[in-house]
Amino acid sequence: MMDFSLTNRVAVVTGAAGLLGRKHCAALAQAGAIVYACDNQAAQVRKLTEHLGPQHAGAYVDVTDPESITELRDMIMNEHGRIDILVNNAAMNDAVESPISSAEQSAFEQYPVQLFRRVMEVNVTGTFLMCQIIGSIMAQQGQGSIINIGSTYGVVAPDQRLYQDSNGAQLMYKSSAYPASKGAVVMLTKFLATYWGAAGVRANVLSPGGVQNGQSELFQQKYAQRTPMGRMAHPSDYEGALVFLASDASAYMTGHNLIVDGGWTAW
Repeated sequence: MMDFSLTNRVAVVTGAAGLLGRKHCAALAQAGAIVYACDNQAAQVRKLTEHLGPQHAGAYVDVTDPESITELRDMIMNEHGRIDILVNNAAMNDAVESPISSAEQSAFEQYPVQLFRRVMEVNVTGTFLMCQIIGSIMAQQGQGSIINIGSTYGVVAPDQRLYQDSNGAQLMYKSSAYPASKGAVVMLTKFLATYWGAAGVRANVLSPGGVQNGQSELFQQKYAQRTPMGRMAHPSDYEGALVFLASDASAYMTGHNLIVDGGWTAW
């Protein structure tokens, strides 16, 4: 069981102020890692790190800005001299609990190209930049674990029926931008696994299913009926998988998409 220990390893988590980001940080910290919780929401990150403990730190980072990421890298290297774990969790998602637009505006035919580009910039370019700038340090060290957060919608298409009301009227559409971006993250991860494998850097994807987060009762019921395990995920359901990918317990695992979705993609 010592293979699961992350004692004194330095971990970077982006999107740390989000629902899953907070859980990712807590899981890594509980396993012994020194966590840098990174987000563009500085106040929320400070509050998060207060709960994690004094050995952890919060940091502002804009994942789409190379200078911001470089400043983060240099700060961590000056303080610890290494970076062992990178969790790319920052993402834009047109979530059902806070719809970005009406059904008419979110339909593919009317979806704004500006928003499509912004989702790709954060979800794909942001992941690319974090891997390039932080991952390069890992390659120089000869070891490291990159965990890119994917989605079931990076593997299968959205089921638009989930976003209908009880009468079958479409409330919103899950856009093409999010699944396109998460599919790209999977392939970027496979590229990194082959490119840096000989350098001792492992790169894997953790693809979660839908997480319970204030959605309507109808949505949760429909999601549960679509899932073999009969429920949406709890935010804590991904902690074990994350620690597994970050630790030596997965030492011979790279280029893999670990799907944790209650069986959603089994049907």
